Amino acid sequence: MITLYSTEGCHLCEMAFELCQQIGIANKVETVDIAFDEELFLRYRVTIPVLNYQGQELNWPFDLQELQHWLDNNGITYR
Repeated sequence: MITLYSTEGCHLCEMAFELCQQIGIANKVETVDIAFDEELFLRYRVTIPVLNYQGQELNWPFDLQELQHWLDNNGITYR
């Protein structure tokens, strides 16, 4: 499972999830709201959205091509 660190009302987070939908991995993405976890909030407060897969992170900003490259590097299949 891929984790999308996010928070409610974050338009950048919505854009990141939209890219996940476009590439066909939305069903593999679990969204975690950092506002409900102090440790996550302190770690990601100004860097969200962040995708995480087994400790490998993709930090915003990223586009569809960068997302594809990150997925390929992590052995995650899409479309």
